[in-house]
Amino acid sequence: MKPSSAIRVLLADDDVDDCLLFEEALAEIPITTSLSVVNDGEQLLKRLLSLEALPEVLFLDLNMPRMNGFDCLQEIMQNDRLKNIPIIVISTSFDRATVQQLFARGVRYYICKPARFEHLKSVILQGLSLIVKEQQGEIAWHQLVLNP
Repeated sequence: MKPSSAIRVLLADDDVDDCLLFEEALAEIPITTSLSVVNDGEQLLKRLLSLEALPEVLFLDLNMPRMNGFDCLQEIMQNDRLKNIPIIVISTSFDRATVQQLFARGVRYYICKPARFEHLKSVILQGLSLIVKEQQGEIAWHQLVLNP
């Protein structure tokens, strides 16, 4: 499935290796994307507030320096211009209560960072496919934990 134009993806993650793997995974999936990366929460908010064209999806790591993903999420949801950006949390841990709390705060999907590259590609593809389908009105909004 390829949308007519590149999906603007913003990744907020402080781990350089994870960012490189994410970029490689995006390059190998059958959805055309345009990726921007920020490495901490303060950079994320500055970038979002300065952009004319907002990202069509934000992949948000929870454990970042200077401002963590929870604090970023709170700021995003309080901003009328930013609060409708689809957010996919990508994290190394899975705690059911935390995931439920994130969904209640507006997160669309939750990805547990997989150990294998093929699994990473799979969950990124799943997440982006669901976002594209939502934007095209093909599915109703719902919450989902994406696992390989």
